[in-house]
Amino acid sequence: MKKSDREIMEILEAFDATGCAHSAAPLAGVDPKTVRRYVEAREAGLPVDAPVRRPKLIDPFLPKIEELVEQSEGAIRADVLHERLQVLGFTGDERTTRRAIANAKQAWRDGHRRQYRPWITEPGLWLQFDWGHGPIVFGPDGRPRPTLLFCAWLAWSRFRVVIPTWDRKLGTLMTCLDATLRRVGGAPTYGLTDNEKTVTVEHVAGVPVRHPMIVAASRHYGLAVHTCVPFDPESKGGSEATVRIAKADLVPTKANLLTGYNSFAELVEACERFTEKVNGRVHRETNRVPAEALALEQQRLHPIPIAPFTAALGETRSVNPDQTIRFGSVRYSTPPGLVGKEVWVRADGEELVITAALAAGLTEVARHRLSTPGNPRIDLSHYPDHPQQPDGSPKPPQPKARTREEKAFLALGPGAHSWLVEAAAVGAQRVRSKMTAALELAALVGVEPVDAALGVAAAAGRFAEGDLLAIVHHRADGASIAALVVADENHSVQPGTSAWATLGTGLQANGQVTP
Repeated sequence: MKKSDREIMEILEAFDATGCAHSAAPLAGVDPKTVRRYVEAREAGLPVDAPVRRPKLIDPFLPKIEELVEQSEGAIRADVLHERLQVLGFTGDERTTRRAIANAKQAWRDGHRRQYRPWITEPGLWLQFDWGHGPIVFGPDGRPRPTLLFCAWLAWSRFRVVIPTWDRKLGTLMTCLDATLRRVGGAPTYGLTDNEKTVTVEHVAGVPVRHPMIVAASRHYGLAVHTCVPFDPESKGGSEATVRIAKADLVPTKANLLTGYNSFAELVEACERFTEKVNGRVHRETNRVPAEALALEQQRLHPIPIAPFTAALGETRSVNPDQTIRFGSVRYSTPPGLVGKEVWVRADGEELVITAALAAGLTEVARHRLSTPGNPRIDLSHYPDHPQQPDGSPKPPQPKARTREEKAFLALGPGAHSWLVEAAAVGAQRVRSKMTAALELAALVGVEPVDAALGVAAAAGRFAEGDLLAIVHHRADGASIAALVVADENHSVQPGTSAWATLGTGLQANGQVTP
């Protein structure tokens, strides 16, 4: 029976008073062996109220259990080990074995636990980058395609850069790396990444063999690229967390309630908003704003060359005045603003990738499907100011005021714009005089009623004399636009010819028989 704390203190007090277990036992009302047990526990520095461990059937087999757990590196199953113990003469049940194995595995894990040391970084020393799977976006051919997210961060300032891409090949890696270094304002001493084939060709006796192009790029930018231990994501530091945070905010899931992206340009804008958000708030670990810490770290970054490293970007081409380049005797369009500039083109499978050196660094500006001579690849979205719509239809005219009267009329609002476009399209007469009348009417009743009436007139095709005034009075009486009637064949004041159907039948229009 376990003694209470008061009884234990009385036993120890009796022993301290007498100095003998036999003499202290009558005073405390216990057996001398009980006095010795508590005294020995106190002298050994053990808790005096600890339970007494009694011998168990499994005790003779504990060394064997520890041996097998060590041999299997803590992976052996309890039922397998129990069968082996039974062969050795163990007569206990499997539950006893499971308890002993659980304790042995816990002891093995405590002795082989991986140690983690906080990474104390220095300004301008480390840049980490990695790749993550991005959302599904419509590609240049109009079909949904998966994207990738290039995620980089400076280890000291925690400044992040996220760039969406279509692939993670060598040319794309060079483009993203150049854009990242120019965005952070310099190059650190080291770069840490995963063992991609674009970085590490192979491992020989555990030593990574670098890709020759990465070595040339490192020499160009002054950045020594290192890789983590193979198949060990924990050795990549914070780049894994950067990818996880970026995917949580950019990839549509049920948790973030994102609806997806209609184009690659929307994904680029979303990545820019994400980097502005995370770089503009206080970091939990450093208690600093990354954008403000970057200003301090830039003092330790060394400058990068003005000319980017372009050896992996392909061949050079000059953009023609029609915003096209020629590759393989085929014309491919480019976005506006590149006429006369030099770009780099490379064939990537069935696609042609066009890269340009912009203010933010190397940027992929266009991607087309490869074509054959005589079949140019023209992206109509590259010509926003062309007279045609992207679908090939003509654009509606955009009114531009040239006189004071025209400027005053168009200033009435969008209804005036619509009225002028529709009136010109149907060939309305005396357009300028009607515009003057609208301005005079606006001076009397106000701009908003007249602009709304002009919009109704444009939608209903009412451009005759007095139509605008009639619509203004009609709306002033409380009529709504829902009762709008368009003057077409279904709503005409011309008498119909249905009465002619009774001609020669002896019937009148009211159904009576003529004599």
